[in-house]
Amino acid sequence: MVVKMRLARFGRRNAPFYNIVVAHARTARNSRPLEVIGTYDPIPKKDTYDTSGKLHKDIKLDITRAKYWVGVGAQPTDVVWRLLSMVGILEPKYRQPGKPQPEYVPPPPAPATNTETTEPSS
Repeated sequence: MVVKMRLARFGRRNAPFYNIVVAHARTARNSRPLEVIGTYDPIPKKDTYDTSGKLHKDIKLDITRAKYWVGVGAQPTDVVWRLLSMVGILEPKYRQPGKPQPEYVPPPPAPATNTETTEPSS
């Protein structure tokens, strides 16, 4: 069965709040998902720790689980693809023609762990 990464809407009227979920493609939008991997709040808010007063949309994501689901073949919807490309997990899908886009830089690989054991010198 096809597995999709999509948004499940919660919140009140005119105040949406979304869970980023992994679910089977044929299940309803707000039915029980396989896994909830993050949240997305599309209403811009001021950052309490930033004094510049810029507005931002809050995205919280479990990056390791998102990479796992993309790796096993889960198909993200367009909106989830855009959110994952903001985090750096996927390459941006759509580019505006005529407008120079910043070059996609994949995240650096995790540092390799040394599995060799060294013997203490006597």
